[in-house]
Amino acid sequence: MTASTALTRIATTADGGRLLRIALRVDAVASGGLGLVALAGAPLVSGVVGAPEGALRGVGGFLVVFAIALLALAARPTMPVPLVWAVVVFNLVWVAASAVVAVLVPLTVLGTVLAVVQALGVAVFADLEWLGLRRMTA
Repeated sequence: MTASTALTRIATTADGGRLLRIALRVDAVASGGLGLVALAGAPLVSGVVGAPEGALRGVGGFLVVFAIALLALAARPTMPVPLVWAVVVFNLVWVAASAVVAVLVPLTVLGTVLAVVQALGVAVFADLEWLGLRRMTA
């Protein structure tokens, strides 16, 4: 079996949305956790990463709301394909925006590393959610 055949088989194995639900829930936990840290720890984290407290609070609040939306989506009996695609696209936009922030915003070295590392994590979520969507609709 070639690598291409193996990947095709993995992507087209129907699982009734199981992988997608897991990916959405793990994404929600990670997003919510990061959001709570940004919200509650903004005064402490700000100096360490080089981002303004207000920006950290805004991003943190958004991530908490996003996490709740992901949990609600994962809990639906049937997950609407357009909403799942919106999550995948949003995560990809987040990755691109994080790269821009890492390059253009004067963060500390730790702040830049964290921006890149969380972007890589979000890229993994986007990939797993896309794969889960493929499996759900296979």
